[in-house]
Amino acid sequence: MTVALPRVLDRAELPVDTAELARFLIGKRVVRTLAEGVAGGRVVETEAYGIGDPAGHAYRGITPRIRTLFLERGHAYVYLAYGISFMLNVSSEMPGVGAGVLIRAIEPTDGIAIMARNRGTERVRDLARGPGRLCAALGIDRRLDGIDLCQAGPLWLGSDDQASGDIGQGKRIGITRAADSPLRFYVRGNRFVSGPQSLNR
Repeated sequence: MTVALPRVLDRAELPVDTAELARFLIGKRVVRTLAEGVAGGRVVETEAYGIGDPAGHAYRGITPRIRTLFLERGHAYVYLAYGISFMLNVSSEMPGVGAGVLIRAIEPTDGIAIMARNRGTERVRDLARGPGRLCAALGIDRRLDGIDLCQAGPLWLGSDDQASGDIGQGKRIGITRAADSPLRFYVRGNRFVSGPQSLNR
C-alpha cells in the first residue's frame, strides 16, 4: 500500500523565533524514510530552548559536537542523552545562532508496524511518547545529525494542513536550569503526549 505523504515544509514557513517555532511545529509531521518503508507521525509535544537559555546546549557557545544547532532553522540536531537515548531537535534561528526545538512526542500515523518492530512493543501509545522512544521508533541516530528537514529525504518535516488542536503550554520536563520557563507546547487531551496535560504556568 502506498503511503500518502504530506507536503514538505518550506523553510520560509518556519518562524525565526525558537518559542514560536516550537508552537508552530505542533500538528506538523515527522517523516522517516527507511528501507522497510515510510514511518512517522504528527507532532503533539515540543520544547523550546532559545537564545541564551541556560538549559540549552548552545548556552556556552559553539563546539564541534553541537555545531548543527547553529545551522539555519530547519536542520536536525541529534544528540545522545545520558549515553542511552537519542533526541531529535530542530535548529530554530538564523545561521550562527544556537537554539533549537526538541521534538518530545508524535502521534504515530504511518509505518506503525515498522515503529513497533524498532521499539519492541505493540502498544501504539508508547511507540513515540517521549523523545527517546520517538528516535528509537524511527531509527534516528547521530548519522542524521545536520540533515536538512526542509527537503524530502531520509528524515524531514511535513504538513498535511490539518488543524493542530488545542495547544497547551507549560514547564519543560526533566531540567533544573530555567525550569519554570513555560516553553513546552503540547496538544491538550492527546494520549500520545509524554508529560502533564495541564497548563503549568
